Amino acid sequence: MNGSDAARRPLVMLPSSRTGPLRAVAKRVGLALVLLFLVVAVVYLDRDGYRDSGGGRLSLLDAFYYASVTMSTTGYGDITPVSDGARFVNIVFITPVRVLFLIVLVGTTLEVLAERTRDDWRKSRWRARVRDHVVVAGYGTKGRSAIRTLLSTGVPPESIVVVDPDPRVVAEAAEAGFVGIVGDATRSSVLKQASVQRAREIVVASARDDTAVLITLTARQLNPRAGIQAAVRESENAPLLRQSGADHVVTSSEAAGRLLGVSTTQPNVGEVIEDLLDQGSGLDLVEREVLPEEVGRSLGAVGDPALAVVRGGRLLPFDDVGCAVLEPGDLLIVARSLGRRRGPSGPDGSEAPDDPEERTS
Repeated sequence: MNGSDAARRPLVMLPSSRTGPLRAVAKRVGLALVLLFLVVAVVYLDRDGYRDSGGGRLSLLDAFYYASVTMSTTGYGDITPVSDGARFVNIVFITPVRVLFLIVLVGTTLEVLAERTRDDWRKSRWRARVRDHVVVAGYGTKGRSAIRTLLSTGVPPESIVVVDPDPRVVAEAAEAGFVGIVGDATRSSVLKQASVQRAREIVVASARDDTAVLITLTARQLNPRAGIQAAVRESENAPLLRQSGADHVVTSSEAAGRLLGVSTTQPNVGEVIEDLLDQGSGLDLVEREVLPEEVGRSLGAVGDPALAVVRGGRLLPFDDVGCAVLEPGDLLIVARSLGRRRGPSGPDGSEAPDDPEERTS
């Protein structure tokens, strides 16, 4: 399947560890051949106990012929068992093998049909139930890294849907436990297969900036309420993505260049930044709601090292005059270490309980 075929016929891949239909058919065909050769061997070894209406002693070809027509229940009657031994073998061995042979053939057909029916039912059930999920358009380096971070922050794998035009990478995503859609994410029909209209967040991790702009436009048209996080290689394309509907835009190439520059002149600072980017390894940035006991206090008075306040959709750095007095509804951007995951200190200096609304940035 090439890219254009995938765009016309998006394919949904649900995570599954079951044996594929073709492999199941191959195994059953192999078992049927084994049974056939067993009957051929038994008949040929006792060929003197059979009579051919055409006369003459049974050959190996005659044994194959008798085994085939007997196991398929055709039974022309031109070759028949005449000795007591041959008739006894037909009763206790060939007849049970014939029944098992038919079960194998019928079971193969039923299993393939049942597998297809089960797969269609799972897809219909998934489409009916999926909502508030995360759609990741692009399963390359950026998409995989974004998914690893989502998983480390508690997002369950079943809430992640991957869209990519390459069937091989989508199959890898399905094996990893994610729902995969094979198709071009710039097309609305493909994004509808991913139920993007009911998604909570959309991550645009395309390898090309022009593709990222088209994906963002299409996704925003289908879902005006979802948060769209997009990545571009060149900063000059970031305004286009914002105009297309992206809420946040990350310039990947320039961010890497800035990190290289910082690491060259200030290696310790670069190491801290790398630690912050590697979610769950050491230092993390966490977004949490202001606690009631923190309202009215300054940002510097909270228990955690605080970097910024989000108020009314605006980001206020720690030295902004607005951070002198915290207000109800503020969101705090604080730093946490791997060894400390508890809430901030209360007014009496004791450690407050975990904040259920805490989110990792």
